[in-house]
Amino acid sequence: MLGQILQPEIKDLINSRDFTSLKEVLIDWTPADIADLLTDLPDHEQAILFRILPKDLATDTFEYLEVDVQLSLLKALGNEEVAFILNDMSPDDRTAMLEEVPASALKQMMNLLSVEERHIAQSLLGYPENSVGRLMTPDYLAIRENWTVQEVLDYIRNNGKDIETLSIIYVTNEKGKLIDDIKIRKFLLAPTESSADELMDGNFTYLQVFDDQEKAVEVFKKYDRVALPVTDSSGILVGIVTVDDVLDVAEEEATEDFQKLGAVEALEDSYAAIPLLQMIKKRAGWLSVLFVGELFTASAMGFFETEISKAVVLALFVPLIISSGGNSGSQAATLVIRALSLGEVSIRDWFFVMKREIISGIILGSILALLGFMRITLWQNFTGIYGPHWLPIAFTVSFALVGVVLWGTLMGSMLPLVLKKIGFDPAVSSAPFVATLVDVTGLMIYFSIALLLLKGTLL
Repeated sequence: MLGQILQPEIKDLINSRDFTSLKEVLIDWTPADIADLLTDLPDHEQAILFRILPKDLATDTFEYLEVDVQLSLLKALGNEEVAFILNDMSPDDRTAMLEEVPASALKQMMNLLSVEERHIAQSLLGYPENSVGRLMTPDYLAIRENWTVQEVLDYIRNNGKDIETLSIIYVTNEKGKLIDDIKIRKFLLAPTESSADELMDGNFTYLQVFDDQEKAVEVFKKYDRVALPVTDSSGILVGIVTVDDVLDVAEEEATEDFQKLGAVEALEDSYAAIPLLQMIKKRAGWLSVLFVGELFTASAMGFFETEISKAVVLALFVPLIISSGGNSGSQAATLVIRALSLGEVSIRDWFFVMKREIISGIILGSILALLGFMRITLWQNFTGIYGPHWLPIAFTVSFALVGVVLWGTLMGSMLPLVLKKIGFDPAVSSAPFVATLVDVTGLMIYFSIALLLLKGTLL
């Protein structure tokens, strides 16, 4: 917000090359506000503004930038400036950026790191993609259980300057195995001569380096923590994950699910940054699959061509029938997929979900059936458009709506659970995909009921 308010003033200072005044203005800004301002500036002005920032403020600002802006900015800076930024960045933020760097540029950047930072970067990048190991930072404080409170406080003062967070202090044994975590407020309020083990309760939560990042989101949400320790398979403390990184993961996962719900492959970049041809490629695959699916709808119409020719009036209600089934299926799919992602339901709850959706489908279908029946009755009374057999037609449409909506809700609710059971992402059972499947089966239900109720009259 601050960047938007003062941006004209900033541009005037840049154009006039009044870097002294510009620095005085920006030094009082927060890194997040400066990052917003940088993002809104042209590339050549980004580098100008970034260079006048004090080094520590520049690094903090750099960590708030989107990856594409970070990479663009690094190209405009000299090796010495790039080296300082890379070495001064927090390891988790640096890993997030290096994940997006091409192999050739990655090698150059790794060579700019100090021996210690290069070892840390290689270690974090060595963990599988989307694992907790890629999110963690080795910047934490660990103490021994036999230390006094005074020793702990002295240790924090001497070593806490560059630590990611000081809200939690971790306790390890002589082998580095995590045995507890203690809130710093306990040390601040305890007598200085008491020992750390007197403050321990042995009740702590942790993540493992090979855990999926989605699990980290669930654990943070459940335990309401600002940071969680990360251990290897032996229980050795190797790092921590902070809530800001987990929030980024949650946003990415939610974005990916929303895109899949719209029958689009997940985009690696933002909508504004992704190349047009790549976005078309992401959309074309699913669109083609859905088109092929709709071809079966045309085939179903052809299968009932004789019935349609005898009772053309049936064709008037085809859009009504298939859209109702598709809409109900899309609703169910959206609700179940979201419930799965939030952990509200699991595969084991399939019978509960099915029972719930059967009841919902019958009630919702009955509501639409009543509306459909009323519509046909009113139109018949005013126009006589449906002829002498309007009542069987009304019942046909009504019963078909109940059947199609019921089938749509079952398809929409069960398909995500089936996909999750076989190891696929439930979000791929997107609303358009469910709607396409229900279109074909909806026609079969509609015309089957018509054959049953209209046989001997219109058919």
